[in-house]
Amino acid sequence: MERRFRQNADGQMILVDSSVWIGYFSGKINPQTDWLDSALGREIIIVGDLILTEVLQGFKSDREFHTAKELLSRFRFMEMLGQELAVRSAENYRFLRRKGVTVRKTIDIMIILFS
Repeated sequence: MERRFRQNADGQMILVDSSVWIGYFSGKINPQTDWLDSALGREIIIVGDLILTEVLQGFKSDREFHTAKELLSRFRFMEMLGQELAVRSAENYRFLRRKGVTVRKTIDIMIILFS
């Protein structure tokens, strides 16, 4: 579920998959969310921009979206797409969903930014 990237000789950074974050924020209890809960504050967790997009786009309320965005911004960030585009992609996805349009793949919403 998570990928480990070598930080240096002293430690590791852990990139947690979006499915684990989604489960964690939705209150699911399973081995992955239990691991994440125990790792918070103990391990070096990084959040990738694509993961940030996938997690943030799932929040229905603005309050939950902004709370999760603030919480996730406290972790180290790994640019895969870029933090600004990741957040814009999530915002666009949520906008389209409110209009009744369901975008099937996250990458499609990212491509829209360049159209």
